[in-house]
Amino acid sequence: MVADCYLAGVSTRRMDKLVKTLGINSLSKSQVSRMATDLDEQVEAFRHRPLDEAGPFTFVTADALTMKVRENGRVINAVVLLATAVNGDGHREVLGMRVATSETGPAWNEFFADLVARGLAGVRLVTSDAHAGLVEAVAANLPGATWQRCRTHYAANLMSICPKSMWPAVKAMLHSVYDQPDAKAVQAQFDRLLDYVGGKLPEVAEHLDAARADILAFTDFPKDVWSQIWSNNPTERLNREIRRRTDAVGIFPNRSAVVRLVGAVLAEQTDEWAEGRRYLGLEVLARCRLSPVTNTSTEVNTDPMLELSA
Repeated sequence: MVADCYLAGVSTRRMDKLVKTLGINSLSKSQVSRMATDLDEQVEAFRHRPLDEAGPFTFVTADALTMKVRENGRVINAVVLLATAVNGDGHREVLGMRVATSETGPAWNEFFADLVARGLAGVRLVTSDAHAGLVEAVAANLPGATWQRCRTHYAANLMSICPKSMWPAVKAMLHSVYDQPDAKAVQAQFDRLLDYVGGKLPEVAEHLDAARADILAFTDFPKDVWSQIWSNNPTERLNREIRRRTDAVGIFPNRSAVVRLVGAVLAEQTDEWAEGRRYLGLEVLARCRLSPVTNTSTEVNTDPMLELSA
C-alpha cells in the first residue's frame, strides 16, 4: 500500500495519516523510501527492456527534467533525460530514462547509445529543443534521422531577441506558417515571414533563416501527422504528470530514489498508452516510413540564443 501511495504522489504527511488508521504511529520519509524499494525490480526491468520487438520507432521525442537530490550533505540539481516514441503498433511508449549530473553532450550521447543498443531503430524524426549536446547525440547515434526543432521552444527563443512591441505581429506571422495546407504553402508563407521582418528586424530575420530547415523538418512527412511531430507538447504533458508525482517528495534522498519514482511513473504511463487508442494509425505510419526525407540537417548552431532549453 505504501509503495502504491508513493507512486501516486501522496505526500508523507498524508501517508502518515493513512497508516495511523492501520495502527502505525508514525511514518518517516526514510521508512517510505525503504518500503518503496519494492518498485525497484519492475523499474529496472522496464528501463532495460529490449526495444527491437516493438519497433520500428518512426518518431521520437527527447526532453530533460531537473530534480533536486541530496548528495554529500548538500542539495544539487540532477537531470532526468527521457525519450518517448511512436512504436510499430502506432502507440506511444517511453523508451527510457537516465539520471545525469547535468544536461551535457556526453550524457545525451550515452543515453541514445544505450537506446540503440537495446534495439531502437527505424527512427525517421527526432523532436526536441535546441540543446547542442542533444542534437549532436541524435546525429551521432541516429544518422538516418532528421531533427525537428520544437516549434514551441523555438518561439520562446525567437521572442527573446524580438522587440516586445513587435512580438505579437511576428508571433502571428510565425503561427500562420504552421496553418498552411501543404508543404509548398508552408515554405511560401515562411518566405513572406522573412520578407516581413527583413527590413524592420534584421536580427530576427537572420535567426529565422538559420533555423528554417530545422523548424520546418515536419513538412517532409504527411500532413496527417504534423501536429504530433512539430513540437514537444505531448512530452510536456508527460512532464507535468511527473512533476505532479515528484512535487510531493521535494528533495530526493539520492539518485536511486529519483530512478525509482520517475521510472515507475514512466512504466505506468507506457502501460496506459498501450491500452489506449493508437496515437497514429497504421496506414499513416506506413506512409511516413516511405516518405522521402530531404532535410537531414543536424548541424549544431553555436549561438547561445539557440541553445535555450526547457
